[in-house]
Amino acid sequence: MKAGLERVSSSLAAAPFAAMVGMEGCTIALTIMAKTVLSGGMVNRMVMSPYVFVVYVNALGTLFLFPFSFLYHRSWWSGSAGGKNDEILDEKQQQQQQQQPRPVFPLLARYFFMGFTGIALSQNLAFMGLVYSSPIVVCAMGLLIPAFSSVLDVLLGGRAINKSTHWSSSSFKFKLIGALISAMGAITVVTYKGPYIREARPSPSPHLQQKQHRFVFYSLADDDSWAAGCLLLAASSLCVSIWNFLQSDTVKRNPKVMEVASCYSLAGTVQCAIFASAVERDLGAWKIKIVGLESMVILVTAIFGSIIRSSVHVWSARAKGSLYVAMFQPFRIVWATFFGVSFFVNGLHYGSVIGTVVCGMGYYTILWGRIKEDEGRKVCAHDVKCSSDNRAPLLIKDNSQV
Repeated sequence: MKAGLERVSSSLAAAPFAAMVGMEGCTIALTIMAKTVLSGGMVNRMVMSPYVFVVYVNALGTLFLFPFSFLYHRSWWSGSAGGKNDEILDEKQQQQQQQQPRPVFPLLARYFFMGFTGIALSQNLAFMGLVYSSPIVVCAMGLLIPAFSSVLDVLLGGRAINKSTHWSSSSFKFKLIGALISAMGAITVVTYKGPYIREARPSPSPHLQQKQHRFVFYSLADDDSWAAGCLLLAASSLCVSIWNFLQSDTVKRNPKVMEVASCYSLAGTVQCAIFASAVERDLGAWKIKIVGLESMVILVTAIFGSIIRSSVHVWSARAKGSLYVAMFQPFRIVWATFFGVSFFVNGLHYGSVIGTVVCGMGYYTILWGRIKEDEGRKVCAHDVKCSSDNRAPLLIKDNSQV
C-alpha cells in the first residue's frame, strides 16, 4: 500500500515535467506544419498568406477563449490547480481588488497595446520570418526574449534598486553575461549555416521523392532572405518582451488571467484583420478548403495556443512556480533537432543548431540571474520585516507615553 502511494505521488510530481516537455514538442510540430502551409510544401498546393493565417488562427482562438475564460474563472478548475505557489495574490488583496471598481478605459488601452505588441506585431513578424527561415531559427530567436527583457528593464528604469538588482550584484552580472551569450548565438545563426546535418540523396522512386517533400522544415533561400527571416523573428521576440511588461502590470490590475487573455486576443485579432485586409486585397487569398491541411493547422493551432498551452502553463506555474515553466523553452531545440534529423533531409544546418544551443546557454544564464534576483529580494524583504519588528516596541512605547 505504501509503495503504491509512493508511485502515485512520484507520478504526480513528474506530471508537470512531462506536460511541459510535451507542450514544447507540440509547439515545434505545429511550427513545422505552419511552415508547410505557408511555404506550399504539400504537392500541388497554393502558398497561404501568413497575414491571413494569423487572422484565422486568432479569430478562432478568441472564439474559444471567451467561453473558456467564463468557465475557468467560475468553475472548480480555477481552484483545483492550487499548489505551493498558488498564493499569487493573498485573500485580502483579492478581496480588495474585487471590491474596488476597475477603471475601464485604462484596461481597454492596455488590452489594445497588448494585442498590438503580442499578436498584431509579434505574430505577423514571426510567421513572415518562418517563411524565410526554419523552425530551428524560431527556437533560437525565441530564446532572445529574456535578453531583450533584461535590456528593456535597464533602459526603462528597471525595478527598485536594492541589493538583488544593483548593477554590482551577481544577478545583474549573470543576466548581462547571458544577454551577451544569447547575442553571440543569434549572430551565429544569422551569419553561419554550415553544411547540412542530413543531406538529401537522389532517390530512384518518384513516389518516395514526393513523400519526402510532403512537409517542409527548411525551404531553400538565399543569404539575404535567410538574414531577413532571422531579423523578423528577432523583432518578434522584442515585441513579445514588450508585451511581457504590459502583461505583468495588467494582471496586477485584473488578476483574472484568462479574461485578460480573451480581451487582448480580441483586440489583436481586430488589428490583424484590418492590416491583412489592407495587404491582401485579393479575395482568393482568403479562401481555404474546409477539409484540408490549411484548415486543420489553423484549427489545431488556435485550440492549442489559446486553451491547451496556456492552461498547462498556468497549472504548472501554480504547482512549481513561474520560473519552472520558463525552464522548458530551450527543450524546443531538442525537439526541432529531433524532427529535423529524423524526418527531413536538407532540413538542418550545423551552424543553425550550434547557434541555437549557444542561445539556450544564454537563456539559462539569464534565468539563473533571475533566480538569484528573486532570492535576493526575499532576503531584503526578510531584513526589512525583521528591522520593522525590532522597531515595533519603541513605537508602541512612544505611543503609550503620548
